[in-house]
Amino acid sequence: MPQKSLSVHSLKSLDGPEQPAGGGNDDWLPPKVLLKPPGQLQLTEVELEEELTRILNANNPHAPQNIARYNNKERVFKASPNMEHIVFHFEFDGYTTTEAETGDDVKKSARAPLRNQFNFSERAAQTVNNPFRERSTNTEPPPQRTYSFTVNQWTIFDAYSEDIQHKEKAAKEKAKAPAPGGAKGHKDEDKGAAVSSDAHGEDVYYKNAELRKAMITIERMANQNTFDDISQDYKYWEDASDELGDRKSGTLLPLWKFIFDKEKKKQVTTLCWNPQSTDLFAVGYGSYDFSRQGPGMIACFTLKNPSHPEYVYVTESGVMCLHFHPQHPSMIAVGLYDGTVLVYNIQKKVDAPIFKSTTKGGRHTDPVWQVCWQKDDLDDNLNFFSVSSDGRVTQWTLLKNELLHTDAIALKYDGDAGSHNADDERLFSLAGGCCFDFHKRVEHLFTVGTEEGRIYKCSKDYNSQYLLSFEGHQMSVYTVRYNPFHGSYFLSASADWTVKLWDHNDPKAVMTFDLNGSVGDVAWAPYSSTVFAAVTAEGKVFQVVRKTKLTHIAFNPFEPMILVGDDKGTVISLKLSPNLRRKSQTPDEETTKLETVINLAKGKPSNA
Repeated sequence: MPQKSLSVHSLKSLDGPEQPAGGGNDDWLPPKVLLKPPGQLQLTEVELEEELTRILNANNPHAPQNIARYNNKERVFKASPNMEHIVFHFEFDGYTTTEAETGDDVKKSARAPLRNQFNFSERAAQTVNNPFRERSTNTEPPPQRTYSFTVNQWTIFDAYSEDIQHKEKAAKEKAKAPAPGGAKGHKDEDKGAAVSSDAHGEDVYYKNAELRKAMITIERMANQNTFDDISQDYKYWEDASDELGDRKSGTLLPLWKFIFDKEKKKQVTTLCWNPQSTDLFAVGYGSYDFSRQGPGMIACFTLKNPSHPEYVYVTESGVMCLHFHPQHPSMIAVGLYDGTVLVYNIQKKVDAPIFKSTTKGGRHTDPVWQVCWQKDDLDDNLNFFSVSSDGRVTQWTLLKNELLHTDAIALKYDGDAGSHNADDERLFSLAGGCCFDFHKRVEHLFTVGTEEGRIYKCSKDYNSQYLLSFEGHQMSVYTVRYNPFHGSYFLSASADWTVKLWDHNDPKAVMTFDLNGSVGDVAWAPYSSTVFAAVTAEGKVFQVVRKTKLTHIAFNPFEPMILVGDDKGTVISLKLSPNLRRKSQTPDEETTKLETVINLAKGKPSNA
């Protein structure tokens, strides 16, 4: 069929009415002719008006429905129900161009929305990815060697001992090395040591020695102003009731309380005054409860600053005892709950001890209950003694690079031999030592109190047997103290509620004092031969009663005051009234006064 090209404007229905001549501007155009294909279906008006509804969906009718894929998990071919129904009818990568606009055109173009918001392309789609590069190299394998060795028990022990020696050597070298600021020594110097050279803040001022000394003085003055009323009572107040009474009893005036916040849950296990500084004393923190053991601490307080300790040392185990050296007041011997003995020097700005006992070096296997410095040996080496529950009284000598031990005596249990069988002989062969004290005039004599309640008189020169055995206590003996004026007499405090006075040449007690409570500690007054103080678990010290269990007591050797520690980590200082600190003119009068009291207790004439 030949095709005809007709203009739209020239189309005209052959059946339509003819337009009148001269009726329009299109008269010059050819007539419009409507062309119909010969096979076109002819529909009526009703059929043309009929509406047919068609529902469109997104499914691709040409997508296959029976594709099977291999399932690696089940190792079978399975029909895949999910098919891709997306069909791209047209795809075109477009791009945008920008023209410089100025003035109002920029504002209008910025405000007007885009005509076609979908005409954009992502930047990532236009980025060309660099091709990957693979690099590989061949290296030689590391050398290998087959090693075999037979390991037994003593080989393992030697290896551990060698490792401990290397660690101790490294610790000593680290201690000798100049530290940036030391360790937990003086609290002010500790603060200055913690900061670096480029740190900024108030702690950096502690690096200046003169400024540090001035700040310490200011801090002590501030504390003196804070506790001014206590300072005035300590210096000037005297109890007038002593002159009105029978002059046989006295009172104790509470002064400062020393509390270290970090050790509130610990018990005060030992107290010791410094022999040179009248206001400095050391406090040991630990625990007598076996189930509540942990790290311990040593805090050195001064009466000039009750708010915070001057020196602080942390130990791996609880501190059970400590003692200042009489001639070298900066040296402190310490005994711990795990059986270790330590030696600190507060002049050195390090927190590690300068000497420490080891398992290979004869360390105790049970808690160390007391340590005591003695006079230097013939080689002018410092030495001290320790007593432990393992039944050993050990002498420790401070050499140049070593802490040498020597067992002075083994506390053999001298009970009834028939009460134990052969299997238990080793278990009951040694008595657990709790305390000891050396004679004030005879250097080789000392007495030891045990857990069984017995007291033994021993000598450094005879380590195979006791010189004398004292029986009288029924429970553990916590403290023995020789009289500072009369060397023949000593006191003992026990858990059986009694304090006994002994003549070290008589196995029977001279006097017994029942205090109605377990006696934790006893101490002789340094100014009188007939005055002593004791603390009990009931919280009593002379006439002072507290709601806590008192553990230790210590007289100040220079001032009329005592320190009392309890199981809550608190140390309280008490001033003695005039009746409790009366002194004799000469030491011989004190000796005579004590002998008079003892003779009266024995029923002898006072002039005997």
